[in-house]
Amino acid sequence: MAVAAVARVRGAFVGAASGAVSIAAHAVGGGVVAPGGSSISLLIAACAVVGVVVGGRRARHRVADVMVLLAVGQAFGHVALTISPGHHHGSHLTSVMLAAHLAAVPVGAVLIRGAEIAVARAVSAADRTVRVLESGPAPGFVPNSPIPFGPLPAYRRLLFSSGSGLRGPPVHA
Repeated sequence: MAVAAVARVRGAFVGAASGAVSIAAHAVGGGVVAPGGSSISLLIAACAVVGVVVGGRRARHRVADVMVLLAVGQAFGHVALTISPGHHHGSHLTSVMLAAHLAAVPVGAVLIRGAEIAVARAVSAADRTVRVLESGPAPGFVPNSPIPFGPLPAYRRLLFSSGSGLRGPPVHA
């Protein structure tokens, strides 16, 4: 369960970060993004596909793996923004746009990897809590008394009644 949840979170974060960074880097680099245009629709579709593909991979990922996934997602986002009909600056990357993409990849990868670890720990803690609560209350305490209740057995009665009289040294000694 925890592996599937972490994979879905990773996919959602990679897709969303790819879209957000693609828009930001595109705007910083001089590209125009029409808010209601087909470029946004293409970007959302591309980032959704990237998120679903990344979320479908259930293997554990290091930060370097997440960096590669983010770079691929941002490339798809950039292509989605450049093939729209209202795009003005061509399909090339400007140096400012490339720098924005390259700066966002390691920062995003570290943040996504931290979110994966946090989700895995939260799901694990919730699972342990549910197991404890599901097991029911502990059985009540029943003391085991070493003193029997009821009549004493015959050998204990003899032991307690054998001490009649004075015990000690003889009087003449």
